[in-house]
Formats: sequence, C-alpha cells, structure tokens
Amino acid sequence: MIRHVVFFSVPNADDRDAVAAGLAILTRNPHALRLEVRPNLRRDSWSGEVDFVVYGEFADEAALAAYKAHPTYAEAIAAVRPLRDLRIAADFVLD
Repeated sequence: MIRHVVFFSVPNADDRDAVAAGLAILTRNPHALRLEVRPNLRRDSWSGEVDFVVYGEFADEAALAAYKAHPTYAEAIAAVRPLRDLRIAADFVLD
C-alpha cells in the first residue's frame, strides 16, 4: 500500500474556501482506497504555513498513477494551483 500526503498553503485567506472546494474534487476519484482533505489544525507552532492536508491511501503504484491520470485530478489542479502557494507531496510504502 502507498500513502500519499500533500501539504498546501494558501496565501490569501479569502481563497481558502475555494481551495477547500477544489481539493474536495479529489474525493470523487475512484482510484484511492481512502482520500481525505482536511484543514490544518495549526497546533504545531513550528509549521503554521500549511493550510490544508490531502491524505490518500492507494493499493499500489499503479493505483496512484491512475489517480493522477484521472480527470478529477486535473480538475482539482486547475481549481487549486492558481490560488495556492506551497505544495509539498510525499509518497511512501506502508509495510
């Protein structure tokens, strides 16, 4: 299983609802076993720059690739990219 975690920052607070809606598009993607989009609780004073977290679980690398090739992924990118600043992604294998 592969876990996919992505962090986003949104420089303009007025755009946060639009980014949340854009990221929510990803939850319609059928290739994830689990996919969540959540606002950062900002409980860690060392990393306040993250506004949203996307967390996904995929059966394997092929499923993750299919997720990224699906039209909902492109739709979410089109909605979010113009409004976000930071985007950091990490993928790792779960033993």
